[in-house]
Amino acid sequence: MTPTINFILSVLTFLAQVFLAGLLLLAMLSFENLKKNSAKFLSEKNALWAVFFISLLATSGSLFYSQIAGFPPCELCWFQRIFMYPQVVILGVALLKKESQILDYSLALASVGTLISLYHNYIIYAAVESNTCLLSAISCTTKVVLGLGYVTIPLMALTAFVAILAILLLQRLGNKK
Repeated sequence: MTPTINFILSVLTFLAQVFLAGLLLLAMLSFENLKKNSAKFLSEKNALWAVFFISLLATSGSLFYSQIAGFPPCELCWFQRIFMYPQVVILGVALLKKESQILDYSLALASVGTLISLYHNYIIYAAVESNTCLLSAISCTTKVVLGLGYVTIPLMALTAFVAILAILLLQRLGNKK
């Protein structure tokens, strides 16, 4: 079951990266067009559902790897979880209450999570040992999963955080008058 889940999560990560690359390309080619079209397609409700789904998938994947596959999380993985896990609850409550103002909290959590993920990806791909990870059962540079030849668990986390940031920022951009 673990190889199948690895493959599915790796493909989803790749597709999210293609989506993010497309957004970046659109922003570089025509920022005004991106701003105009994001207002059409990314209402607060749609943004809320999208970031809820991303955070739920990231949390579920994280829990699968540690609780079912038995991969011990490193120190930086724990810090990333601190900024991803609450989003499922916060955004779930926001969906139930139809409260979109909560997106500010998700934006803050995703921003800090992105910074931690960037650092984690730097040390894993540059193979630089970090003092942060000396107390972990596993080194923060260990590539426990390597899907599609490059997708690691820290890269999955980074992609999820950046996707959440991109969706929330585009939603904000589209709502600016």
